[in-house]
Amino acid sequence: MDALLIILAVIGVLAIVVLGASIRQVQQYQRGVVLRFGRLLPNVRDPGLRLLVPFVDQMTKVPVQTLVLDVPSQGTITRDNVTIGVDAVVYFRVVDPVKAVINVENYMIATSQVSQTSLRSVIGRADLDTLLSDREAINSELRAVIDTPTEDWGIKIDRVEVKDISLPEGMRRSMSRQAEAERDRRARVISADGELQASAKLAQAADAMSSTPGALQLRLLQTVADVASEKNSTLVMPFPVELLRFFEQAAGGRPEPDAGAAPVRAAASDADGGQAALASPEEVRALASSEPVGNGQPDGVADVTRGSAADRP
Repeated sequence: MDALLIILAVIGVLAIVVLGASIRQVQQYQRGVVLRFGRLLPNVRDPGLRLLVPFVDQMTKVPVQTLVLDVPSQGTITRDNVTIGVDAVVYFRVVDPVKAVINVENYMIATSQVSQTSLRSVIGRADLDTLLSDREAINSELRAVIDTPTEDWGIKIDRVEVKDISLPEGMRRSMSRQAEAERDRRARVISADGELQASAKLAQAADAMSSTPGALQLRLLQTVADVASEKNSTLVMPFPVELLRFFEQAAGGRPEPDAGAAPVRAAASDADGGQAALASPEEVRALASSEPVGNGQPDGVADVTRGSAADRP
């Protein structure tokens, strides 16, 4: 009786072991590839509990979710002979679990190596300016290059991104000076454009003020008010010629006597001791161009003097 119980216990343990070896659990994000006596079974095991022939079938679970592969920094030379270091990240997923198990030994390592070599080749065909300014084109080319060999492995490359580009210190300083010069050029162009627009507006304002003389006086008073509002101790006020013309027109356009008549008045007053008559501008010009007479006085002076003496009462 005891021997029977022992045999039943052994059979029960063997049944549990066999049942445990025949039942496999496949997760939702996995697919199972089964090999029976080393030969591939055509059906891929879906998620759930799956029964296998114990000690005969061998199942490999392959994740079908998107995987992230970090490509280490690769030192390479661009097409314009600049040594840089570039690292990237690759997003891919397994679309055919059978090919990922049968056609390649380790699809993770294989994809990593292909990504590194493809990154070197693509960077070597591009210029430095293209790498810095057109990342989208570089990423698209990298994705196409990496996806070509991995297609036979049942792997689909979803996305490739260049993370960082390491430049030499000398190249960084050169690019910094170039960017500074470009900013300075833009600032000068913008300043010159502003000066051009301001000069055009000032020319229009000058034309408008020239057509209305009173506008210039109002502008002058406004300028004085603006300067006086700053509480300065010294006020420099220009006196334009247009203001004199404005006063001349307001007075009726009476001409001012010529400055050359003053010496004639003085000469007449000294000679007669009385009130002298004013000489016209024509007489003054004749006086200036006349030759001196015997007493050292110009002939015009004597005529003017005699004429003034004869006119006295």
